[in-house]
Amino acid sequence: MSDSVFKDVESAPPIQVFQLTKLFLDSTDPNKVNLGVGAYRTEEGKPWVLPVVRAAELQMASDETLNHEYLPVAGLPDFRTAATRILLGQGHKVLAEGKVESFQALGGTGALRLGAAFLKNVMKFSTVYISDPTWENHRGVFQAAGFNDIKLYRYWDNETRGLNFASMCEDLSNAPANAVVILHGVAHNPTGIDPTREQWRQIAQICKEKNLFVFVDCAYQGFASGSLEEDAWASRFLADQDIDMFVAQSFSKNFGLYSKL
Repeated sequence: MSDSVFKDVESAPPIQVFQLTKLFLDSTDPNKVNLGVGAYRTEEGKPWVLPVVRAAELQMASDETLNHEYLPVAGLPDFRTAATRILLGQGHKVLAEGKVESFQALGGTGALRLGAAFLKNVMKFSTVYISDPTWENHRGVFQAAGFNDIKLYRYWDNETRGLNFASMCEDLSNAPANAVVILHGVAHNPTGIDPTREQWRQIAQICKEKNLFVFVDCAYQGFASGSLEEDAWASRFLADQDIDMFVAQSFSKNFGLYSKL
């Protein structure tokens, strides 16, 4: 039997958060606590399904009108409409003016990849700015989509343990025109530190003046303040400024649907 064509394929490095979970599961310490997993857990550390999700699943299971036919290319229309309204609100001007289009993807990562591929292959963008630090997959997603010029803008200040806003503005102001900038819509990952509303106004002004393409990653709506409305402020404000933008919206976290949305 000949050697497999896969014999020289190397194992990918472990993903840190999943590696931490593995170490936790392998540990025999009776007092162990898992602080690495980004998911709801019971007091016993077991997965917890939100009651509203349980209720919706039961309703769906008994609804004979539901089926498993292929969806339209852009996704389930009712879902797309509802998701857009959660993000932008019922009466946002861009909705009334018909300036919004939406596409259903596989969670936040899928939405980022879909947007990144469009920006690279259709819009011909080549430079993207990500915050320092940021969610580790931002770099990988844009690299996989063909972006070879990935730059950092300063965000976290180790000394003050807060937002390094002056340096952030400086880096964005020095970005070339037509660069893509990833902004965390709320509950910045991993720092949890968000700009104030006045700071968001300054960020928007820089993006407009420098002709930067804004790509908002909104994975934690509801987690910062406890209010979907409050946490959507930055996304709604940016849209209100007539800034061309993408938003990668996810319900994986705020519905606990980690394997679905």
